[in-house]
Formats: sequence, C-alpha cells, structure tokens
Amino acid sequence: MRKRKVNYPPAKTANRPPPPTGLPNDTPMVRPTVATIDLTAGKGRAGLTVGGRVRIAGSGLYSGEIAVIEKLVTGVIPQAVVRTEAGKTRQVRTIDLEPVAAGVTNAPAPTAAAAPAETPAGPTTVAAPTVPSNPPAASAEPGPPEA
Repeated sequence: MRKRKVNYPPAKTANRPPPPTGLPNDTPMVRPTVATIDLTAGKGRAGLTVGGRVRIAGSGLYSGEIAVIEKLVTGVIPQAVVRTEAGKTRQVRTIDLEPVAAGVTNAPAPTAAAAPAETPAGPTTVAAPTVPSNPPAASAEPGPPEA
C-alpha cells in the first residue's frame, strides 16, 4: 500500500500584510488593538481632597455621575477611590474628576442651548406664517384668476 501525501493547512502567517519598506511615503501601520495613552494623566488634578464632591468625567463606567472621594492614591498616575450617590465604589484617574458644588445633584450638566435666550426687554415670540388648512377647490368653469 502506498503512503498518502500529508496535506497541511496554510500557515496563519500566510495572509499577513507585507512588512513596511521604510520609505517616507509609506502609510504608518496602525494596530487596532493598541490602547491610546493620555500623557497628561501623570500630572493629575490639583485641589481634590478626601470627602470632596466630584463629577466623574471621561468615558467608562459611572461617567457623568456625582461621587464623593474616599481615598486619594498617589503614584505614576494619581487616582482616587470614589463612591457614587448610588453607593457604587470605583477607582478613577484624578484627571477624570471635576469638582462640583455641595448642592449639586446627579442631574445632567446644564447646556447653553437648553435654556431659552431672553432679551433685556423680555421674551420675544415670532408668529409663524399661517397656511389655510382647506384650500379652495378648483372649479371646472374657467374664470378670472384669484389674487
């Protein structure tokens, strides 16, 4: 009996993109799995104290919520352990914390577009042009055009 030829599947590196040539007109390779690093995070935010009320900014879990600082952690990237108004605890970079006043609740931050603008003389209203709901029906008789 003859021995069968072994058939191996293609290597995983077979469909790898070609290596960069190093020419200046080459587009830089962007790896999709690499995280972006905020280089200003090491500076931290000044003025935060334990027991202070802050709003969690940035993206991620509990962003936009009001919290109380329970512990400040110093290190390469300063962090704070905060407890939200819902009672959840989280560790957050201090650059992602914004101090808030004592009376502020967890309501969304006010925006300039949300409040109607008023003039010094008072609010102004502009009437919209009126459109007749039932236009006159066209008659079969020719007559003078209506003005």
